[in-house]
Amino acid sequence: MNGTRTRARTHARTVLVVGGGTSGSALAVLLRGAGVAVDLVEAKADWNATTGSGITLQGNALRVLREIGVWEQVSAQGFSGDGVTVVAPDGTELFTKKDARTGGDDLPAMVGMRRPALQGILMRAVRASGTRVRLGCTIETLTQDATGVDVSFTDGTSSRYDLVVAADGLNSRTRGLIGVTDGPVPTGMAIWRAPAPRPAGVTRAHLAYGGPAYIAGFCPTSDTTVYAFLVERNRDRASIDPASYAARMRHLAEGYGGFWNEIRASLTDPAQVNYTWFDRHLVEGAWHRGRVVLVGDAAHGCPPTLAQGAAMSLEDASVLAELLSPDDAWGASLESTLTAYRDRRMPRVRMVVDASVQIGRWQLDGARDADVPGLMGRTLEVLKELP
Repeated sequence: MNGTRTRARTHARTVLVVGGGTSGSALAVLLRGAGVAVDLVEAKADWNATTGSGITLQGNALRVLREIGVWEQVSAQGFSGDGVTVVAPDGTELFTKKDARTGGDDLPAMVGMRRPALQGILMRAVRASGTRVRLGCTIETLTQDATGVDVSFTDGTSSRYDLVVAADGLNSRTRGLIGVTDGPVPTGMAIWRAPAPRPAGVTRAHLAYGGPAYIAGFCPTSDTTVYAFLVERNRDRASIDPASYAARMRHLAEGYGGFWNEIRASLTDPAQVNYTWFDRHLVEGAWHRGRVVLVGDAAHGCPPTLAQGAAMSLEDASVLAELLSPDDAWGASLESTLTAYRDRRMPRVRMVVDASVQIGRWQLDGARDADVPGLMGRTLEVLKELP
């Protein structure tokens, strides 16, 4: 038995992770913990360390962040919350809804934090894991056979791996290289987002439905900051001058009162405002081709109406790392391992994607009898279960 195990481990498993975002970074840390040699390449030279306004991490996302060993840092740098206060457009509080603790009773219902803060935590965890990182570099070509994948990179180098993981986002180039044609489709909505100082008295997320936008909201991301957003029907992005972003977001926010008065006044820097369309994305067939597999936004994406995008990506990383941990998951068994990964993830991901899109569709259609709270509650209840 010992001799067999020794022979099985004479060849260290090698994995290339393409993309250093949430899912790619988490997967790199988890695979290193299982003894796998990991290279990570990220196209952005700054590793996306300074971009983004805010992110809401629900309990099932926090559960995976705890698994990779960074929960304490996330807790220290973010702002924990237990629910959402729904307000009228003028700021009048209507009711507060406690959210399900989808990560278990020992974790908060959610944590809001600045995206650069989360990215910094993940970057440091990847470096500390021993993952070999190259920035400003991505794949150029890949060729695979029954035993591995030969990859050439944009910096002129090349290498061979047992497995390549495409974690390069919603518009994944790797996905196209392996012949997967499913891609993101606009839902008809778009979102304006920006960081802002946290008004005194804001202790949880606030949401207003109706008014000039479909949704106006903000979520604390630290003791001093919030992440503010406005959701409207999508516009032709090419016709919007980025220099006007702050003025446009301020104008749309004029229809909202209460804490929005203070937040609106702080929206002065167009470089801090992001405008993005909502997309629906779900690869319906296999999530792998040979020894190249998709994770996170490369495989699926949805509007943030349920705040589950990061959670689904982190769960992908957790499940794939778990399935790849045994020695017999590789070699001739790799095909069945990657198939099992997709089959295990698909029902849960489809439920979240469909529910997230449905909430937006009801708003676009002006459905007055839509059971938004019911759909949210049913979905989050399922997410309490382990992925």
